[in-house]
Amino acid sequence: MTKFSELNISETTQNALLRMGFEEATPIQEGTITFGMEGRDVIGQAQTGTGKTAAFGIPIIEKLDPKSNAVQALVIAPTRELAIQVSEEIYRVGFGSRAKVLSVYGGQEIGRQIRALRNNPNIVVGTPGRILDHINRKTLKLDNVQTLVLDEADEMLNMGFIEDINTILASVPAERQTLLFSATMPAPIRKIAETFMKNPEIVKIKSKEMTVENIEQFFVKSHEREKFDILSRLLNVHQPELAIVFGRTKRRVDELAHALSIRGYLAEGIHGDLTQSKRMSVLRQFKENKIDVLVATDVAARGLDITGVTHVYNFDIPQDPESYVHRIGRTGRAGKSGVAVTFVTPREMGYLRIVEETTKKRMTPLRPPTSDEALMEQKKLAVESLTEAVEQKNSEDYAGLAGQLLEKFDAKDIIAAALRSLTKDVDETPVNITEERPLPSRRTSSGGNRGGYKGNRSSGGGRSQGGRSRNFSGGGAGGSRRSSGPRDGGRRDGGSRRSSSSNRSER
Repeated sequence: MTKFSELNISETTQNALLRMGFEEATPIQEGTITFGMEGRDVIGQAQTGTGKTAAFGIPIIEKLDPKSNAVQALVIAPTRELAIQVSEEIYRVGFGSRAKVLSVYGGQEIGRQIRALRNNPNIVVGTPGRILDHINRKTLKLDNVQTLVLDEADEMLNMGFIEDINTILASVPAERQTLLFSATMPAPIRKIAETFMKNPEIVKIKSKEMTVENIEQFFVKSHEREKFDILSRLLNVHQPELAIVFGRTKRRVDELAHALSIRGYLAEGIHGDLTQSKRMSVLRQFKENKIDVLVATDVAARGLDITGVTHVYNFDIPQDPESYVHRIGRTGRAGKSGVAVTFVTPREMGYLRIVEETTKKRMTPLRPPTSDEALMEQKKLAVESLTEAVEQKNSEDYAGLAGQLLEKFDAKDIIAAALRSLTKDVDETPVNITEERPLPSRRTSSGGNRGGYKGNRSSGGGRSQGGRSRNFSGGGAGGSRRSSGPRDGGRRDGGSRRSSSSNRSER
């Protein structure tokens, strides 16, 4: 990989990147920065998680005149969450350059944004609707915009923003630099490029790099009513640092988050019906490791850029391969490894094959762990916790008490009791999950049945019926990361966490 120091970037920006932990440029960054610094238009075709924000943020910061009171760069993003994250990262890239960055988006009181715009930001990042609103109110002046960025253009197309984007593009100076980023290039996006860009350079990440090679991908074939208990056991066996669970509907997200909390996990859900303040509060807690499991719909999780997500669980398989790639792209970021597990009912196997054909990678069948296996993982975790405590050698104050115990009991019995107290019992608390109908049966050109399954697939149960609820009383052992007593949103207490050796991941 090319180092940032080789890309003719100022020392101030290099120091800011070092503060962020960045030394080497990703392929999309190397190509975009090189052309961007030369003032050329660029089309970047890459998935999320490849470093796109720094790719366009660095040229913007390098060309910025901090003494000017005008808006010099405009970045358009599809969602509020992405707009906020992009603005935060650009601010970090511009650390030391005195760049003023502002994010504008729906769901926030517009008067507050108008007042912030009067403070003359250099860079504005926002969603199409709110940017257009400010243009119409004449509170956002774009006469001096030198760089325009369209981030995740295909997502904005899918969300119905194409007309707003065309209006915004027509409102900025013709003499400008345009950077467009999109995972795919459908016809309306190509038309934007042809109409509003001048001889753009194309930086395309090879398909091998777009199929998330550093993410271990598994699938669990199970009936609808079995999925939650299997998820609970997997969480206990895998012991993820941070995990995202994807549900198909808002109701599903609410029920999963509530059920996980009942089982003792530090879990919260986000979807489009939550208030903006609640969504940002949940995301902040997740980033700060105050909750371990984030349950989300596809739309709510678009553009999330959270460091340290080690596992993604698709509780419901997505309807299209693009959504699958976006989902699992929340993990395995910045060159680190990740694990993705997709639940699929027998009738949905056709969707699994379509995903595999798109990503060019076969998923590995995963045998669901039993309750006994989940409990065994908790016992191993207790051993690790106790071993770590002994190795820290900071228990001198308890030596006297230990001696008293040794006078009364055998050492093996004392250690066994300590391990027992550290091991969480199997949680059989009933939870209520409304069954969702499986996706319509879908065939692929490959046809045939999957072979090579070595584990025991889930069995039993008839066809799932939409709208019915079932109580799940089985389940996994509670992990070391479960809360004791009422949820208070606070940071969990100590104790080590681990990933299973077969499904390893790095933070």
